[in-house]
Amino acid sequence: QEGRFDAKASDEDIHTANERRLKELIGRTAGKLHTGRSRNDQVATDMRLWLRGSIDDLRRLLCKLITILLERTEREIDVLMPGYTHLQRAQVVRWSHWLLSHASNLSCDFAKLKTLYSTVNVLPLGSGAIAGNPFGVDRKWLAQELGFQDVTVNSMASTGDRDFVADFLYWGTLTMIHLSKLSEDLIVFSTKEFAFVELSDAYSTGSSLMPQKKNPDSLELIRGKTGTIFGNCTGFLCSLKGLPSTYNKDLQEDKQAMFSTYDTLSAVLQIADGVVSTLKINPARSEER
Repeated sequence: QEGRFDAKASDEDIHTANERRLKELIGRTAGKLHTGRSRNDQVATDMRLWLRGSIDDLRRLLCKLITILLERTEREIDVLMPGYTHLQRAQVVRWSHWLLSHASNLSCDFAKLKTLYSTVNVLPLGSGAIAGNPFGVDRKWLAQELGFQDVTVNSMASTGDRDFVADFLYWGTLTMIHLSKLSEDLIVFSTKEFAFVELSDAYSTGSSLMPQKKNPDSLELIRGKTGTIFGNCTGFLCSLKGLPSTYNKDLQEDKQAMFSTYDTLSAVLQIADGVVSTLKINPARSEER
């Protein structure tokens, strides 16, 4: 009634806590909740359910950022600027061409999320601890009820499989590389030496000692967070490296890496959205160079 769930010291984990609470509500029938299931296949299912919804959230945020880049492309198509290779002036390009270069990278990331969703959207429930279950559980029906497109084909592989987490962490790493590149370009373009763009005060900070400065803190934090996401991916792959087949407790490390990567990307995409939508372009300066 109060929308709360109170865990007790006797609850071994979330699965036993759920079963205990259901017994309090409906009696011994709640024991059937565990029929044909193990915590090994349950946790794998829970993670896929969570990640499936999180991918949808990230797709919406990514789509919004790409849309903002495209809208600026149309509005500012006549603005010229130097194109750079080796950070040296190379050829004259349109500001819109530069915007589209980043929109293109992010569009590839968006497309990869669709493929990742298909990888995640496979049901391991019914695999049991390692060797399936003897109760004739209709896994296809379960998959349909839970919105999965298919079921896993091998119970031993299902309980120990975290490739879908590794795929998500790699996707997050590559997406953060693209966002870091966008950030670095804008950091350089916003310096007095370039002065192609000016960041909004909402996404900048001043200096207590040097009032003439306008620091691109939001972009620097995006660039810095990229290393954290690299670490999540590399660290988890190292955890997987030495594991024998099926479920091992080391796999608990998947959650910290997965949740952290999602939280960081969700925040970074919203910050990048704000930075790009509010920055001002200085056409006179970019065309002069």
